[in-house]
Amino acid sequence: MATRDLDPAPGAPPADPPTTGRPTDAPPSGRRGLGRRALLGRAGLVGAGGIAAAATGALVEREIAPSGPSALDRERTRALAAMRATGPHQPGIVERPPAQLVFAAYDLTDVTTPARGRAGLRAVLTAWTRTAAALMAGDQPAGGGQRTLGLAPSALTVTVGLGASALRRAGLASAVPPQLAPIPAFPHDQLDPARGDGDLAVQICAEDPMVAASAARTLAIAARPYATSRWTQRGFRRSAAAAGDPFDTPRNLMGQLDGTDNPTAGTAQFDVAVWADTSAPGWMTGGSYLVARRIRMELDRWDLITVDAQEKIIGRRKGSGAPLSGGGEHTDPDFLARTADGSPLIATNSHVRLSHPQFNNGVRMLRRGYSYDDGLAATGDPDAGLFFLAYQADPRTAFTAVQRKLDRLDALSAFLRHTGSALFAVPPAAPTGGYLGQQLLEA
Repeated sequence: MATRDLDPAPGAPPADPPTTGRPTDAPPSGRRGLGRRALLGRAGLVGAGGIAAAATGALVEREIAPSGPSALDRERTRALAAMRATGPHQPGIVERPPAQLVFAAYDLTDVTTPARGRAGLRAVLTAWTRTAAALMAGDQPAGGGQRTLGLAPSALTVTVGLGASALRRAGLASAVPPQLAPIPAFPHDQLDPARGDGDLAVQICAEDPMVAASAARTLAIAARPYATSRWTQRGFRRSAAAAGDPFDTPRNLMGQLDGTDNPTAGTAQFDVAVWADTSAPGWMTGGSYLVARRIRMELDRWDLITVDAQEKIIGRRKGSGAPLSGGGEHTDPDFLARTADGSPLIATNSHVRLSHPQFNNGVRMLRRGYSYDDGLAATGDPDAGLFFLAYQADPRTAFTAVQRKLDRLDALSAFLRHTGSALFAVPPAAPTGGYLGQQLLEA
């Protein structure tokens, strides 16, 4: 079956930079191709008999229009396509995040000597490189259990990180980047040791939950007997099928837009904020540093306060995401704007003010967080919130510096509980024919 090119249509937003994994409609070798309509049908966008539900009728009409698919249609198609890893960076960083997340941390099992620890680390990274490539292509690798037969690749990405402990256990303490300095304890942290740290991490994202869960299972099997699971966190975002516009900023469980001021991929600002700079060791060239924080939201308390009070705490309108100083979601906040009585329109202890680059030496992070809902905590309260993921060039000057201020001063902190924390170096993509981390282990 003929496949459709995914190059941007005239007037469409630019595609992701060519230095990252790129989705493709082309079916993997040996697999039956999925046409565009079949992909949309599997996403639930086409109803029985080919008649779309009212909410998606315009989508189907646009798909068959003489002018070709719109940017919105193409984005929804891309949410089901296979990812092709290219360029110097690992996939799963700059791409628009799919709806489902499985984040798993692992510990090396045989570290009786540095040599054995290094051999185990190489074995895991080699197995994950090979397995991840097959999974992202939509193949059924050995040990995969054939759980995703009949499913589209669903924009699956696999991103691997290394903890400082893995390098030390492998006799590579001298190669630990200074950017992997431990995140300090903050006064209001309530961290559970069982939900943090780890020698290795793997971030698995996909539009379909079965695809994400199956990939996590397959990668866990591939890691045996060299590493064992330490902790796992599942998360979710709005799906491309359900979103009125997949390009819009998603909302978290507090109902707030989350990710408004993210740097734009392909810009100089993004490169400075996200990719490791020259102060990092050579094996991290093209890599980044990932902070993971499990943040429980006090949703029962948050929902009791008025929308006006919520907006003052955040510093933005809840509906539009616009700063309280006026404009639209992406209007720069005016922190000098005052009310008639002389009070700041955006409070000095608001979240947007304290976290804004203007008050943090211009530093930015690429936030890629997912909501989570793990039922009830031991207290009977909802154990739900945000699994915060942020890629950055240097956590010491980015996340740690900003969080130190937020923990002390942010009005939103009264409704948040940080219960898990981890930091990983995310190395560049594997060299051609090689494996992730090869630049480190064979230096």
